[in-house]
Amino acid sequence: MHERHLVVTRSARYAMLGETRARPAECWFVLHGYGQLAPAFLGAFRPLDDGTRRIYAPEALNRYYLEGGQHGPDSRVGATWMTREDRLTEIADYVRYLDTLYRHVLADLDRTALRVLVLGFSQGAATAARWTALGEARVDDLVLWGSGAPPDLPMAEAARAWRGTSVSLVYGRDDPHFDEPHALAEAERLRAHGIAPSLVGFDGAHALDAVTLHRLSRTP
Repeated sequence: MHERHLVVTRSARYAMLGETRARPAECWFVLHGYGQLAPAFLGAFRPLDDGTRRIYAPEALNRYYLEGGQHGPDSRVGATWMTREDRLTEIADYVRYLDTLYRHVLADLDRTALRVLVLGFSQGAATAARWTALGEARVDDLVLWGSGAPPDLPMAEAARAWRGTSVSLVYGRDDPHFDEPHALAEAERLRAHGIAPSLVGFDGAHALDAVTLHRLSRTP
């Protein structure tokens, strides 16, 4: 048996907040976590839709039913950026996909006058780290929320790609997956490769936090 791959064209869904006619000062790409969908995830960012930024939430290419058993019209659906099956191909696919979205979004914007922020939550944090390290996007701010960079990320490439990028590690103090000790350990790992992240903690668990989002937006 021989395994091979064929590159195909398919449609990728993304959701967006923001005024499309005005020139934004900021452009955000926000990457959802495991089992989430882009439109619902983007809802957490509505308070930041103040006319100064556009916020794009790309949806992972792999959807699945969240519950086992029989599936009907009311069955909940989620998406995942990758699984362990054929993982390197899936990583390459989503890096190309996010690069394509980045080029599409910035095609009519002046990049030199624009703050670009990438925020990844949970599984989306690993996705954000890989994309910004291995892809084409030039990013001013990288926010890894609820997770660190993946252990297999080539850190020399990441350090080069993130030169000039503000990297933040956001953690909930009650997050069982990524609390303060996890964030401190991840910060130390990044510093060993010449990356100096900021640590941002909040009182909460494994979820987005509205007050912290406002802090990251640099708005009053």
